[in-house]
Amino acid sequence: MPEGQALTGLLWIGLFTAAGLIVLFFLIFVLKQYKRCPSNRILVIYGQVGGQKAAKCMHGGGTFVIPLIQAHEFLSLEPLVIEIPLEGALSLNNIRVNVPSTFTVGISTDPVLMNNAAERLLMLKEDTIREQAQDIILGQLRLVIATLSIEEINKDREKFMTLVNENVAEEINKIGLELINVNIRDITDESGYIQAIGKRAAAEAINRAKVEVAQQDREGAIGEAEAVRQREVRVAEENAKAEEGRKQAERSQRLALAKFEADAITGEAESQRNHEIATADRTAETAIARKNAEQSQRVQTAKAESLARQGENTSSAEVAESDAKLAEVRAEAQRRSDVARAESARAILEKEREQELARLAKEIIAPEEIRKKQIEIAAEASAEKLRREAAGEADAILARYNAEAEGVRKVLEAKAEGYRRLVEACADNPQIAPTLLLIEQLPDLIREQVKAISNLKIDKITVWDGGRQTGGKGSTSDFLSGLIGSLPPMHELASQAGIELPGVLGQVKQGSGGAFSAKSAAAPVASASDA
Repeated sequence: MPEGQALTGLLWIGLFTAAGLIVLFFLIFVLKQYKRCPSNRILVIYGQVGGQKAAKCMHGGGTFVIPLIQAHEFLSLEPLVIEIPLEGALSLNNIRVNVPSTFTVGISTDPVLMNNAAERLLMLKEDTIREQAQDIILGQLRLVIATLSIEEINKDREKFMTLVNENVAEEINKIGLELINVNIRDITDESGYIQAIGKRAAAEAINRAKVEVAQQDREGAIGEAEAVRQREVRVAEENAKAEEGRKQAERSQRLALAKFEADAITGEAESQRNHEIATADRTAETAIARKNAEQSQRVQTAKAESLARQGENTSSAEVAESDAKLAEVRAEAQRRSDVARAESARAILEKEREQELARLAKEIIAPEEIRKKQIEIAAEASAEKLRREAAGEADAILARYNAEAEGVRKVLEAKAEGYRRLVEACADNPQIAPTLLLIEQLPDLIREQVKAISNLKIDKITVWDGGRQTGGKGSTSDFLSGLIGSLPPMHELASQAGIELPGVLGQVKQGSGGAFSAKSAAAPVASASDA
């Protein structure tokens, strides 16, 4: 019993140990299947995740991954710096520009964009993701440049960057990326148009500065001339006042002296006369001195005004010259601007013309050429059909005519062979052959004569012979004689044809008027008479 109890105790200890090991293994397994997501990554669980989703994405936290049913991967949130060496992009006014730039993108933590990234970027290498994003950014950047002119790209950078951000962000969001930063390093063009715009802006700024400097120089010259003029006028006025005071003092002094002298010589006429003469002389001298002072004052005033006028004229001339130079500079700048604007408008019109011609060639000329080609092909096919049909008909007609000619040739050859044999058979009596040939044609001759009277309806022929005789001949004998009388013309016709009629038709004797001998025909006549 103690040994059995010991064994039982050992068994229970083994069971408890195995159960503990199983629980420990289960706990370790559960702990290993619990996945935590770091802050710089996205945990993507795929497999049976519930609902209609292909994957479940988490940023931060953790979750349990069911073994055999689910698996997991991580997506990095580290930014990707993509260099875009864009060259030769066509702008709205058909000028190719170079826009080298740097785009910084990364996988977004937005739930929708995380699912897009899980569907399209999971398990892809960083270089592959960079290439996909680079292709998308290049396409959208070219599209944005195609909607803007060079002036808009160069001046309104904010609008350009806004359009780039909107278009690029919208497209890369489709693969789960978000746009972090855009850095346009430079904008240049192959034709130097942007550089020309910069030079034009610099020239305009320089011209404005020159104009402002000239205006300030003009105002300074005018102010300086005004100050000089006012100074000279004030000096002349003060000099005139000083001279006037001095003359006034002299006059007062002279008047006082004259008064004293007049008082001294009041009682004496001579003294009075001398005094009067002296007074007159003094008065005349005073008047002359006053006139001289006024003349000198006027001369000094005129000189001051002349100098002031010369200063004003010089300043006006300088201002006019500066205005003329400024007008020339403005005219030259305006001319260059007009020329550049005209050349730009001409280039735009030429490109629009080429575009319109291309559109017309595509929409109108090309369909017309296609229809023309179709008509030509149909006409050629119809003509070829007619030619082949005509050739077939011609071959058929030629074959028929050849067959008919061959038949005629065979008939003629057969006739010639028959005539040759006939002539050979009649070698002893050559006159028989023409007679036989004429006899051969008699059915045709009779047939034609019958056709001439075929439409005449003759039931019977009755010959009345009243027994009257004229010269020993009756009516019947006259009829037969007339019939026989028609034979000599027949013999004459046969002789003209080189044919000799058979003897049964009688003969024509040569000599006394070509009398006809009807020896051979007597028997038929007699037979007819007997009848």
